[in-house]
Amino acid sequence: MNAGLYVMTVIIWGTTWIAIKLQLGEVAVQASILYRFSLAAVVLFAVLLLLRRLQPMTARDHGFCLLQGACLFSLNFFCIYNATSYISSGLMSVIFSMATVMNVVNSRLWFGLNPSIKTLAGATIGLTGIATLFWPEVTGDGFDQHALLGIGLGAMGTYLFSSGNMISVRHQRRGLRPPTTNAWSMFYGVGLMALIIAVQGVPLTVSSEPAYIGALLYLAIPGTVIGFTAYLMLVGRIGADRAAYATVMFPAVALTVSTLYEGYQWTPLAALGFALVVMGNVIIFARWPTWRTAASR
Repeated sequence: MNAGLYVMTVIIWGTTWIAIKLQLGEVAVQASILYRFSLAAVVLFAVLLLLRRLQPMTARDHGFCLLQGACLFSLNFFCIYNATSYISSGLMSVIFSMATVMNVVNSRLWFGLNPSIKTLAGATIGLTGIATLFWPEVTGDGFDQHALLGIGLGAMGTYLFSSGNMISVRHQRRGLRPPTTNAWSMFYGVGLMALIIAVQGVPLTVSSEPAYIGALLYLAIPGTVIGFTAYLMLVGRIGADRAAYATVMFPAVALTVSTLYEGYQWTPLAALGFALVVMGNVIIFARWPTWRTAASR
């Protein structure tokens, strides 16, 4: 089941970049985020109520869902989307892949968990691969004050994402399943995003273009309802440090899709980066043989 959840997360989130790209332009980013998570919350609540799977929660649990909504379903996207106004998507991919490191650190700070050697080794190789994959874009970003602002926003969005992972671990340790906590967290996240939109005076326009509507549906249902549920279930089952390696795989999947649909041209450097990402994946998730010493027999 873990492998299925991992593959599902990587494939879904690795292809959402196409849908996000189709939404840029006519409608404000803040409004698109609001529409995405409003629709996702409605669908998730409807399914849970229909199946009678919505779990009861305490006031304290709702408080943590409010924090999770801020970290996973509003402020993190607000930071990351705005970061791409100042830095390239390649550099943003490298920054977001640092969620693997942040989850290792946060798992230690929040729960006292130490990562395994193979998780650290695999993450290091994978992050090196991502940096190699996007090296031309990374070096193409001039590090002026605008780029530094973009890097700061990207890092903040990634840290919020990691913190949301930790809150989900807390929920699952209390027996609360991701579908229920995600539904309430999206509800609170939508409220927070609506507040940001009101303060900024962002117009709530809607595009009638089929591409925009199709992208919205894809981002809301597969990208959010299914993707976030699968990923956070994985966090609870194998740990936040290992699950976060999926963030390293997303850009690799995205570039593979781009090869098929946009004619992306692979270079030797990009191929090397992709190979390192795959190698890191193998190191983290492969079952390695164990050898016992004679004294332990």
